[in-house]
Order: sequence, then structure tokens, then C-alpha cells
Amino acid sequence: MNLDVSNWSLSLATLLVMVALWIGYREKLGIDREIIVGVVRAVIQLFVVGYLLKYIFKVNNIFLTLVMIFIILFNASWNAQKRSNGMTHALPISFVAILTSTGVTLGVLILSGAIKLVPSQVIPISGMIASNSMVAIGLCYRSMNSQFRDQRQSVLERLALGGTVRDASIGILRESIKTGMAPTIDSAKTVGIVSLPGMMSGLIFAGVDPVRAIKYQIMVTFMLLSATSIGSVIACYLAYRNFYNERKQLKEMTNND
Repeated sequence: MNLDVSNWSLSLATLLVMVALWIGYREKLGIDREIIVGVVRAVIQLFVVGYLLKYIFKVNNIFLTLVMIFIILFNASWNAQKRSNGMTHALPISFVAILTSTGVTLGVLILSGAIKLVPSQVIPISGMIASNSMVAIGLCYRSMNSQFRDQRQSVLERLALGGTVRDASIGILRESIKTGMAPTIDSAKTVGIVSLPGMMSGLIFAGVDPVRAIKYQIMVTFMLLSATSIGSVIACYLAYRNFYNERKQLKEMTNND
């Protein structure tokens, strides 16, 4: 089955963007500029990445593949740290968490033979893992900022009773990790019933037997659960000490959300 989206079809698809713009204008949401900028950026970025991946796939060089994966991981880390509300060392913490979650998950998939160590498989899978870890870590940061502010008195009481910073923070850490993993868990509960996710839909669209496509989607579901859990745990346990000063006192929190 040959799939081809003509320039004419792509042009007509811009009418869908006009629907979003009309709704924004009609409801006075003030997001017209954001939609236009987002669409233009998406088109430019996708074309650039498309031609870049075409070259990398053709060359099939391990060094170029690793460089591309590094770019993906760094961008994911950069976007995750934007949700940290100015947290110290958020970028390196995000990078370590995403690198570890991606490396472990990708390593298991390669060693098990689920995917091959070739650019056309490793790079897209790395992007899927990193993007989900990025979202999970961003949610963890938001949750920690909110809870350390809202539960300030409770944390101070635990510290006053002789608890360590870990003892005082453990409830917040657990809740933040759960928050980071929640979207992936919810997605796993509804996959196949409510939604046919990207990989499965793409394979079916390309003419692959739906049963084979399901196997790949199960692999992706397991992969993302692993990645978000590893990324959330590492990010939370590396980041929570930023809420305390060098004397192990809870810092003053401000609401910058």
C-alpha cells in the first residue's frame, strides 16, 4: 500500500487550522497568534527533521545516530526544565533523568531483539521515549512546587520533630511521582478501546496486519510505562533537595505558576 499526501491535500488540510482559529476568535480566547506561530513552527521543524532523518537513514552512521539522539534528549530536557519554576539545576537533573530512562528502555528493547540498532528504528523510538519522559518530569516539577508550597507547615513540623529532609519530603515525592506517571497509566487503560495510538495506527495505515500492529503497540505501552516511571523517580529524588537550603531548612516558596 503506497501512501502519499499530495501538496493539494496538504493545502486543503489547512482548513482544519482555520477551524481552530475561528473558534479562538469566536470565543475570544486570545490564542490566535499562538496557533499561527505553533503551526508555522511545526511545519518548518517537521520539514527540517524530515530531510535530516532521510540523510541519516541513508548514511546509516552510528555517530550521526548518536548525535541525533543527543539533540532529542537535550531538547526534551530543556523543555522539561521550563516547568521547574526556576528550580536550581533543573536542566542537568532533567537530562540525567531522560537520558537514563531512554537508555535503559532502549537498551532492553535492542537486547531483546524488539528493535534493531539502525537509525530508522532507534531514532523514532528514542523520540517517543524522551517525549513521554519529558512530559512526566514536567508534571513532577509542577507537583513538587505546588505541594511544597501548600504543605509547607506539615514539612516544617516533620523537620521540627527531628525528621530528615527525606522523611519530611517522602509524601510529596510519592505523590509527585504518581502525578508524573498518571497520563501514561491512563493511556494504558484506554488503549485499543478509546484510542488507537500513533504506532498502531501508522502500521495499520501502512497495510500491516492489525494483529502484528497490536504487538508493536503493546511493546510501546510497556516501553512508555518503564520510561515515565524511571524518569519520574530520578527527577523527583534529584530535585527535591532544591527546596531546602544548605542548613536543611525549607526555603521560602513563591507562587509563579
